[in-house]
Amino acid sequence: MSILRRLWDQPLLLLPLPPLFWAGNLVLGRALADTFPPVSLAVGRWLVALACLAPFVLGALSAQRQALFRARWIVLACGAFGIAGYNALGYLALQSAPAASVAFLNSTLPLMVPLAAFALGVERVSARTLAGIAISFVGVAWIVARGEPASLSRLGIGGGEPLVLLAVANYAVYSVLLRRRPADLDPLLFLAATMVAGLFVLLPFWIWELARGATIPTAPGPLAAVLYIGVFASLLAFVIWNRCVATLGPSVTGASFHLVAVFTAVLAFLLLGEPVRPFHLVGAALILCGFGLAASSGRPSPSRAAGALKP
Repeated sequence: MSILRRLWDQPLLLLPLPPLFWAGNLVLGRALADTFPPVSLAVGRWLVALACLAPFVLGALSAQRQALFRARWIVLACGAFGIAGYNALGYLALQSAPAASVAFLNSTLPLMVPLAAFALGVERVSARTLAGIAISFVGVAWIVARGEPASLSRLGIGGGEPLVLLAVANYAVYSVLLRRRPADLDPLLFLAATMVAGLFVLLPFWIWELARGATIPTAPGPLAAVLYIGVFASLLAFVIWNRCVATLGPSVTGASFHLVAVFTAVLAFLLLGEPVRPFHLVGAALILCGFGLAASSGRPSPSRAAGALKP
């Protein structure tokens, strides 16, 4: 216990853990693509996370029932976009897109947040931020096209990479909505409530998936993967990330989010045999250049968004 306490007091040592846990989620999602239906995997992930979290929020639920009811619409919206939409679309994308591509495209999230904030009328976007977003999306297009720009004209919405962008857009909206969480509402209770709301939104899609003949694997390997995703990629990553934001600041912590792509590429190569191709590196370099330009504008949006990231 003393070792864990000393580790908790050294946030710089904790900083790589959330990106590593999220990278494991992407690699497992890709590994299970042929055996685990995507909506079922999203449902299983949040059922595990909710079961682990529930004992710690029951007391807060009793004390803050009225506050939670007043925040019901923001809870439902966060559950729909952040819990249901982002995860189900992400796992669906992993059925056809390499894990490395999904991870690199996920790196656009800190840049999508200001676009979502602008679209929802929350704040204005500076010209430099727009320029950074434009450069970043050139990198996105390069990855989506897999280094062949002419292929963009043949791209369909069913491809894995476009689905990643839809998933990231969902999470960007969620990140903006998080700013409206009532300050007096316990954050863990709010998280648990959004899990319930997300599961409620996923329910009809899960029923539809099962009605079409999808089956949930019961072998030890897939079940262990769901436990990992629910405990490590959902709960522990969230807790550690928030600890790093509180102690190191959102800018330093947010910069570490790009380690997800690095860890995913390494794990996908070692465990799945997926190569990192030149178009990945070119696209990632453009995404990072765009992020650097946007961050240098002095706008707080990407930093605040980084504090809300929880893929």
